[in-house]
Amino acid sequence: MAATQFAANTLAARPAAVASRPARRGLRVQAAAYNGAYAEELVATARKIASTGKGILAMDESNATCGKRLESVGLENTVENRQAYRELLVSTPGLGQYISGAILFEETLFQDTRKGTSMVDELNKNGIVPGIKVDKGLHPLDNSNNESWCAGLDGLSQRCADYYKQGARFAKWRSVVSIPAGPSAIAVRDCAYGLARYAAIAQNAGLVPIVEPEILLDGDHDIDRTLEVAEMTWAETFKYLADNNVLFEGILLKPSMVTPGAEHAKRSTPDEVAAYTLRMLRRRVPPAVPGIMFLSGGQSELESTLNLNAMNQSPNPWHVSFSYARALQNTVLKTWKGEEGNVEAAQAMLLKRAKANSDAQQGKYTADGESAEAAKGMFEKGYVY
Repeated sequence: MAATQFAANTLAARPAAVASRPARRGLRVQAAAYNGAYAEELVATARKIASTGKGILAMDESNATCGKRLESVGLENTVENRQAYRELLVSTPGLGQYISGAILFEETLFQDTRKGTSMVDELNKNGIVPGIKVDKGLHPLDNSNNESWCAGLDGLSQRCADYYKQGARFAKWRSVVSIPAGPSAIAVRDCAYGLARYAAIAQNAGLVPIVEPEILLDGDHDIDRTLEVAEMTWAETFKYLADNNVLFEGILLKPSMVTPGAEHAKRSTPDEVAAYTLRMLRRRVPPAVPGIMFLSGGQSELESTLNLNAMNQSPNPWHVSFSYARALQNTVLKTWKGEEGNVEAAQAMLLKRAKANSDAQQGKYTADGESAEAAKGMFEKGYVY
């Protein structure tokens, strides 16, 4: 279907009273959502990523944060070590059975493997859609409660065009909301508006935007407070997405699960996390959105998988899945340790964790055979990457 036909069908579906309403003199009637040259491709890409039993491998840590991971297993933070580790991930045989998209850092998107093939080609051979982190990180928000704002809108249009040319087909922008900080109205509004502007720019360059207003785990608040803040944040986010004519069928979301704060005395069961999280999503997220790809936010590998599994025990309006970083890679990195002889064992661990979350996406996961290592929490207070 051509883009013009897509637009025509979209307009044809509008109620007759609206479609026939005359335009004000001198004003041009605009479509309610993006229907440009990439509209069909965006919808197709989003649907491919939101495929049954599949989720996203988030391997987009900045070079500094990737360095912390390498140093945790005794490796220097060098280009060569980052290349070797990321090559291990993208070239894992059979990974495409469980992973439909991989978020890359800019260095990796333009990088070759040690054998001379591009990282992008390795992903494509595995049937995995390459994606790219496009934000420029968090900065202090003046006149707020020690909160942050996310930079990166300047020059984003050209960068997205360059990323598309290099082979990326989706993008990610992470902004955050802090519950201990209030959160202040200005911080929530800045988070939501920045995400909406980024999403509009990304779609116009052919990249499916992942929209990620992360509700940080930091704090000792209970699960009801998290629900309250999450509902407020997502309401604001979708308001600005609509105001910016973002095509909802061509986006993916990356929300936090609704849990108590990391320092709260009572931990929630997977069933409670699922009930609260799905309640929030049903109140705030239109069914037009194809995929909800949860972040793990410092949960253990086991906890994040159990919670995802609980959310898929009954049908949802969207593909409810995962976009995990540490919750897919923690055991992988500790198995590898930078030793060439450990590559196959590390890749086997990646496949194990990817399959576990694939099963959880389908509501079929059991924790049989999980190790004590998988149950270790990974929360870091004030985590940045």
